[in-house]
Amino acid sequence: MNLKARIASLFQSPILGREITGYEPFRLSELEIESEPHFDLPKNLRLGHLVEKTVAQCIEASSNYRLLHESIQLIDEKQTLGEIDFILEETESKRIIHMELAYKFYLYDPSISTTPTQNWIGPNRNDSLHLKLKKLREKQFPLLHHKAIESQMAGLAISEISQKLCFMASLFLPYHQEVDLEQCYQKAVKGYYLNYDEFKNLDHSGSSYHLPLKKEWGIDPSENQNWCSYDELNEDLSRSINDRRSRMCWQKDGDSHRTFFVVWW
Repeated sequence: MNLKARIASLFQSPILGREITGYEPFRLSELEIESEPHFDLPKNLRLGHLVEKTVAQCIEASSNYRLLHESIQLIDEKQTLGEIDFILEETESKRIIHMELAYKFYLYDPSISTTPTQNWIGPNRNDSLHLKLKKLREKQFPLLHHKAIESQMAGLAISEISQKLCFMASLFLPYHQEVDLEQCYQKAVKGYYLNYDEFKNLDHSGSSYHLPLKKEWGIDPSENQNWCSYDELNEDLSRSINDRRSRMCWQKDGDSHRTFFVVWW
């Protein structure tokens, strides 16, 4: 995987604001990085952990933030309570920040609820924006104030630490359906999704495709060099759909690129 493309994908990823999450956002654009970080991307990590490691390296490379703690596991009486993502120090103000990180892809399914905020789900329907925010609010952020944290963050005044959320989200709308979205969601829309039958019935002439691995999700498809025909793609895609696995797909038409999901449901 191209390091430059992965870093660029994170800095270009939309950040959900306070009006959605309830937390002050931390934007990677705040990092003042004079020279591009150089490090080896871990090859055996899942997407979420890969993003965490990349963000940590970018913070380390910045001149205006210092990484004090990373991936703090809280254990109380031999029970794992959870993990705090980052403790940062803003170098000029000396302000200490507890920052949680999320990197998610959600699809809008209007059939779920009449409450739009509850209709954002994962491509395989096993997670949702609503539940992720609930976990952050009820579990992740309160960890900072658990008594078990004191021994791992000696010397820091816990009560003076502020909390921010870097929630990078790419949102996808149903194919050829009108969805009335608030602007705070609209700016995070990256494409559309459709089911397998709808995809098969499209005109594929002149188009090239690629099914990125999950750890490649979010990278600009124009960075990809390996493209295949619809027939070559369909062999792999049909197996995934039969296994009830939705797939992200990149499409190339001349100099134009697009990203969408083909779902099994």
